[in-house]
Parts: sequence; C-alpha cells; structure tokens
Amino acid sequence: MSQHGSFPTNNVGAYERAVDVIPGGVNSPIRAYKAVGGTPRFIASANGATVTDIEGRTYIDLVQSYGAIILGHAHPTVVAAIQHAATLGTSYGAPTKNEVLLAEEIRERVPSCEMVRLVNSGTEATMTALRLARGFTGRSKVIKFAGNYHGHGDALLAAGGSALAVLGMPGSAGVTKQSVAETIVCPFNVVPEIGYDVAAVFVEPVPANMGLVLPQPGFLAALRAACDAAGALLVFDEVITGFRIGRAGAQGRYDVIPDITCFGKVIGGGLPIGAFGGRAEIMRSLSPLGPVFQAGTLSGNPLATAAGLANLGELTDDVYIELLARARKLGAGLRDAISAAGLPIQVPVLGTLVGVHFATNHVVDYESAKQTDEAMYAAFFHAILDEGVMMAPGAYEVLFPGLAHTDDVLDEIIERAGRAALAVAARR
Repeated sequence: MSQHGSFPTNNVGAYERAVDVIPGGVNSPIRAYKAVGGTPRFIASANGATVTDIEGRTYIDLVQSYGAIILGHAHPTVVAAIQHAATLGTSYGAPTKNEVLLAEEIRERVPSCEMVRLVNSGTEATMTALRLARGFTGRSKVIKFAGNYHGHGDALLAAGGSALAVLGMPGSAGVTKQSVAETIVCPFNVVPEIGYDVAAVFVEPVPANMGLVLPQPGFLAALRAACDAAGALLVFDEVITGFRIGRAGAQGRYDVIPDITCFGKVIGGGLPIGAFGGRAEIMRSLSPLGPVFQAGTLSGNPLATAAGLANLGELTDDVYIELLARARKLGAGLRDAISAAGLPIQVPVLGTLVGVHFATNHVVDYESAKQTDEAMYAAFFHAILDEGVMMAPGAYEVLFPGLAHTDDVLDEIIERAGRAALAVAARR
C-alpha cells in the first residue's frame, strides 16, 4: 500500500504534487489556469455561495461547478437526499424507483421529452444523441455551430468553444479526419443550408461556451423549419440551459420544440449525471427496443437520481422568479461597476446566466466572441480573485448566480468588481 503522507496545505504545493501524477495537474483542462496564468485554487469545502481553498481562504463563488449548482453548495435538502440514498447502497446495476421518477420529472417540465434515457454526463448524452439521430434517420452527416460545445466526443468537438477557445485548439489531437469528415461547422445565428444527407443539427439554443451569446430573434424558429424541410432532426443541447434559464429551459423560453434534448448539470444536484429525451418514436430506436446501442452501468445510479429529484423539487416557479431577478441585478451591477472604471464591457443576461465580454463589438457568434480581450479578462480575473470572488479561469465561460447569491452577496460582488476594475484600469 502506498504511503501518501500529509497533503500540502497551500495551493502551490498542492499543484506541484498534482502535476506529478495527473496530466497538467488537473482532471479538466480549464482548471489549470493556463488561460489566465497563476496557480489553481484547490478547494477544500463549499457552502451556499462560497468555496474555501486548502489555505483557508473563502471566496464568493460564481462558478458553481459550471452551472451544476443552482441552489447553492451543500444545500441541506440535496445533502440529506444523497446521505439517505448512500445508506441504501451506491450502485446496483439494476432498475430503481428514483430513475423512473426523475425521468417523469424531466418529461413533466419539458414535454418534448416523451421518453428519457439517463446517462452519466452531458458528453455522454450528446454522443448518444448523435448516434441515435444517425440510427433513426439512416443519414450520416451532422451540422453544428462554431463556438457551441457539445462535450468532448470526437464528431462534435470541432470549433467547440469553452476550453478549446482559451487553449487555442481547433479540435484535438487523436480526433481523426475520418471521425469529423461528416461534421459540418456553421456560424451561429445564421440558418445553414441543410442537405438531405444530414441526420441532425446540434445547437446550444443559448450558447454559454463562447461567453453568453443570445440567439437572434427568429433564428431558432427558422432552424426548426429548415430541419423540418430537410427531414433532419433538431437537437437542443440544454446541458447548461436546461432547468437553469427556466422551468422548461430554452425551448420553453423560445417556444421552439426540438426532436431530441440533451441535459446535464442541474439535474444531478452536483453529482455526475446526464440525460437525453425526445419524441417517443425516436427514443424507441434505442436498445433494448431498437437497433441503436447505448449502455452504462452507473446510468441512473441511486445517488445522482436522489440528488436530481431533490434539486428539481426545490426549483418552483417562485424560485425561478427570484433567480431571474438576482441574475439581472448581478448583470446590471457588473456592467455599471466595470464600465465606470473605463473598461470595455458587455454583460448579457438570460435567465440565470450572466456573460462577461471585455469587448466593444456586439457579440453574435464565435468570430465576434473571439474579439474579447482575453488579456484584460485574465487581469480582471486575478484582480477580483484577490478581492475574494471566484470566476471561471477562462474568458469564454459564464457566471452562474444561484439561490445562495442573496442581495447582500450580490452587492458585495458588485462592490468588489468595481475595485477590481479600477485596479485593472490603473495598470493599463
């Protein structure tokens, strides 16, 4: 048995130890601070709107596990549900009551999901949705939009935004030309020509991996019509928007109904989970009913489904009204505080998502999003981190205010953002 010894109690020491055993010292590349410089903060605990690192410093957290946390860290209802489920066993590899209840809850909130399959991540959801679309239609090509991130599956990784953007990667080594030969990448907010050989069009209805970019009026409806005309399936990737921008996600807000929807983040209450759902005739193509294979030993596991049910159960209509108000307050406050320091800033807000673009141009797609000043974002990231506020260490992520971000917390964030912006401006 290995002797681990005492773990470092400072971030630098922890990172040095991590890089010896984990590639880059991290298990997801954005965490390495490569885009902003400096040393990652190793988190020891979290509660409500805050996280505390191993040095004992507490930060107001706007990352919230990249949107997976909406009620606040360690919410009592979610924690109690997980604790109870754990006492009954952590995984069975067999059907359970809660996976049925969670699928029913998703269908009740998102009626386009007549049937639902639970998986273990958003990536797994989108990978399987692509296989399902190809299997159902008998077609091979897929259209996606530049800057839309659909997980790290080979066929959908091209021009994926998120960590790929800050790392300057168009895709990934190891992704063969053959695996992306039938992937067509188009600019967001422009309806593409859809051939009769296209199985599906994948889209983040509200992209949140190139910063927050809003769909132009009529774009999603026109995309729906174009898919119908070509006989292609429309797949909404609502891994981030699902149950976060509203009860029924983006499709409920924009009244555009996809054929398949992919979920993740919020439905796990902080635990790993994903799901996809759609029209019953499409979903019946999945094994064991149909010829499209998908499997997962931990799919629908008792801990994640318990957390998901507890999480969604707290998200009532009244809670969403409160969440929307808090996001608007944060967005307006950040815009005013940062612009008052003379920095170029755009702060789009939709639902409970808040974007930050250090740019003067209007951001409508991936190309315009990449005009953001990444160096200024990095400077602001460290300045506000010094003020005790944690944002994502990359210019193409969004902020995730939640129920734990009370008015007092939001006021504190805005005040600290103003000081951080003045510090950045002074060094220009």
